[in-house]
Amino acid sequence: MATNWTTKQNKRFEEALVMYDKGTSSERWQNIAKYVGGKSVEEVKRHYELLVKDITQIENGQVPLPNYRTTTAESNARGGYANEQRLLKNLSLQ
Repeated sequence: MATNWTTKQNKRFEEALVMYDKGTSSERWQNIAKYVGGKSVEEVKRHYELLVKDITQIENGQVPLPNYRTTTAESNARGGYANEQRLLKNLSLQ
C-alpha cells in the first residue's frame, strides 16, 4: 500500500539517508523513520526501494530526462542542460 509523502518528509528522508548511511548502525531504518516523522520503518524501507528503482531506471536510460525550457540566464547560472545530464549520470545511491 502506497503512502503519501509530504515535501518536508521527502527532504528529511534525503537528509536522514546521508546521516544514517549503510554502515551507521543496525537501527538505520528506525533512525530514519524517527527523523522523517509520521512514517513507519516499513514505509521508509519501501520509499527507499522505490528511490533505488527510480535511480536504476534513470541510470539505465529507461526514463527520458525532461526537456526544461529555460532562459539563457537561468541556463548559464546552472551550468546548462548538459551539466544536469552529467550530474544525473553520476548520481548513485549504491
